[in-house]
Order: sequence, then structure tokens, then C-alpha cells
Amino acid sequence: MKILFGIHHFPPHYRGGAELETHRRALALQAHGYDVQVICVEKIDRGPKEGVSWVDEVYEGVKVRRLSFNMAATPDPFLWEYDNPWIGDHLRQLMLDYQPDIFYLVSGYLMSGRALLVARELGIPTVVMLTDFWFLCRRITLLRSNGQLTTMPIDPMNCARCLGEEKRRYRWPAKLVPGLMDSFWRLQKHKRIRFEARARFLLETLGQANCVISPSNFLRLAHIEAGLPADKIIFSRQGRDFPGLTEAMLEKKPSGALRVGYLGQIAHLKGVHVLLEAVKQLPQMPIEVQVYGDLKHFPGYVAKLRRLIGDDSRFHLNGLYDQLTNALHELDVVVAPSLWYENSPNVILEALAHCTPVLASNLGGMAELVQDGRNGLLFKAGDAGDLARQLRRLLDEPGLLPKLRAGIQPVKTVAEELDELKSICQELLAGKSRPASEISG
Repeated sequence: MKILFGIHHFPPHYRGGAELETHRRALALQAHGYDVQVICVEKIDRGPKEGVSWVDEVYEGVKVRRLSFNMAATPDPFLWEYDNPWIGDHLRQLMLDYQPDIFYLVSGYLMSGRALLVARELGIPTVVMLTDFWFLCRRITLLRSNGQLTTMPIDPMNCARCLGEEKRRYRWPAKLVPGLMDSFWRLQKHKRIRFEARARFLLETLGQANCVISPSNFLRLAHIEAGLPADKIIFSRQGRDFPGLTEAMLEKKPSGALRVGYLGQIAHLKGVHVLLEAVKQLPQMPIEVQVYGDLKHFPGYVAKLRRLIGDDSRFHLNGLYDQLTNALHELDVVVAPSLWYENSPNVILEALAHCTPVLASNLGGMAELVQDGRNGLLFKAGDAGDLARQLRRLLDEPGLLPKLRAGIQPVKTVAEELDELKSICQELLAGKSRPASEISG
């Protein structure tokens, strides 16, 4: 069976959760005899005057075609962000050449909805793996440019305002004269119409996919509330495996301090500063904070974190870790302080797989994985004081941390995930569709 994966980016230059999961999934399918090809977008700021350029290569055993194009050169960048004819034309030819049995689209971002339309035109069954809110939100995260979270149902006028307030000429008036700007945006009907068109096109396109997979119930319900038929989208959590992980590796070394860790992207929307501010509110407490992540991607934000830390020796900005198991072995708890809803964060699954409780923002996919008082603790998103309160509890209540460790359940394995995916693919080729109720997650 031939499977063509379409995704916004792919390693090694991009190493986000979706990219790494797609690479892992491709390797696993190849190991089971599947023929896999990946197509991704490498650059959107360079390319020919029209259309795309591309490079074919093999990355760690996976065939990859990397596209480049100049988004600024498109006739309408806003429209082409979600319906890109250049991507569609190139993908059509690749599909005719490669003849995939299934097209598997990850996220949709940068590949655009046109990718699904082309596959449908050619009669190729399609699977969509949702990894974020791109089909509902141009910013992907449902986190508005003013820092506020969008709630359902989504108002296209708020989307237009969010886009406008990315620009300084709208952002400052919104802060200084909010009432006046409310009236201004209500008059911008043409901007609202553009977002209404985006939502209509993408939901209709997504609804034509043969199967839509969501790794979290929260993300699934958000799309259903937006108008996607409930029987079209199934919940199936991603799996995580750690070959060679032994019981001895899960044991924690005794320590005189509470060892707290953050692992992931070092960016404002991930809320790393919330963790630092929380620990700063506990100046005399024996806490040690280890931060793992790329310190080069957002240098301005990293500089802010360094200013927060000052000369406090309890904090350590380590950069990327070498071995995940080794990093988690030295931590008592992991903190996921994200300011947006998230989906099904790998870092939470990885921590739980290593018997490490998680303190997480009480939002979306994080609150779905972390059961307050059972395998971790929840705190109000963005509230350093509430996170400080939960950290203090771990120090003041000696039995709490062992209780949370004991409450951790095994996470889904990669083999279980792969069995579900193979079953979906086989049923699609047989012309069947699986009811959402038949997938347990």
C-alpha cells in the first residue's frame, strides 16, 4: 500500500510535535511493508516567480519532497494561505506520478485545503490528522493577537479584528480607546466576509475527507461545534514508546529539593515565564527548575527569561536535551504551563510514561490528559500565583507526590496506534468508513 503524507514542515530543520510524529509514523508504516512518501513545505519566502520549486531527498529512510514558494508573490496571500493553487497543481502531478492509495494530510497548515480537493478529484481516499486548530483559526492556536483565548463559537468579526491588531496602527488604539475600536471593527464587513469565506471553504473541504482523526476529545468537539459532522471525526490518541525503559529507570533519586522541569518549545505562548514567575514567588523554598528547549529560536523571549531568573541559582536553562529518559529521570514533576489550548501534548504523555506527574494549565488537551489530584495537578492558565500554590502543596504535603505517581496509568503504545491507523487505511481501500464511536482512543 502506498501512502502519501502531506505536512507543513518535516525534520530536520523543523522539529515540532507534528513533524516528529509524522516522521515516526512514516517509519513505523515502512517497517510494516508500506510504501511511504512525504511532501512538505520548506520555505514560503523564496521560490520561482510563480509556482513552486522542490528538492527530493531521503531523510532517515523516508522519501521527502520539500517545496519552496514565495507567499508574498501570490495574487492574494490571505486566500492562498488556505487555498493554494500552486500547491494543488504540484500535488496533482505528484499524485499522478506516485499513484498513492491514500493521501494522509497532517494539520492542513501551508499545504492548504486545496490539497484535499486535488486528492478527491483524483479519487484518492483522504485521511486528515488534526494537530491544531488551523481549519478553524488562521493563527492555528485560537490565541488572539491581544493574548486572549478565543471561545466557541468563533465569530468571524473577531477573527478579522485579531488579524488587524497584529499591526501597530490598530493594536495601540485597541488599548487606548477600546470602545471606539469596537465600533470601528463592526463596520468592517468586508473583512468579516473574508473570514466567513475561509471558514466555509475549509469546513466544507474537511467534511469531504474520508476520515478525520483528532488526538484529543477537546479538539474533536471544537470541530464538531464549528460544524463538522460528528460521524466524520474520530478520537485516537497518539502512542508513545520508549524501548529499553526499565523499572529501575523509572525510580527517582532522593533529593533535598523539588525538581521541576519544563521540556518543549521556548516561546511566549508556551508560558515558560509563568513557571519562572511562580517559583520566584517561593524564594525560600527548596525548588530546582530545569528548562529544556531550543534557546536560539526566540532570542528576545529567552532574554526575558534570563532577566526573570537574575542571579537565582535554582534555575537552569539547559537548551535541548540529549536523552529524554535521562532528563525525566532527574525530575520529580513536569510543568506544562501553555497559554493556549494545546491538543495532545507529547511532553505530557512522555512524562506520564516515565511515571512523572504533570502540573498543567487547566485548558483544552492538557486538562484532558492531566487528571487533577490523580496523575498531576491543574492550575489556572497564565496564573503564576496559582501555579506557585500547587508547587507549595507538593512541598508541604509529603504524601501528595507519591500519590500522584501511583495514579499514573500506562500510556497508549505506538503499536496500538499503528494498528488503528492500518485498520482505517484498509477499510478506506475497501470502501468502508468507520463510525467515530468505534475508536476508543
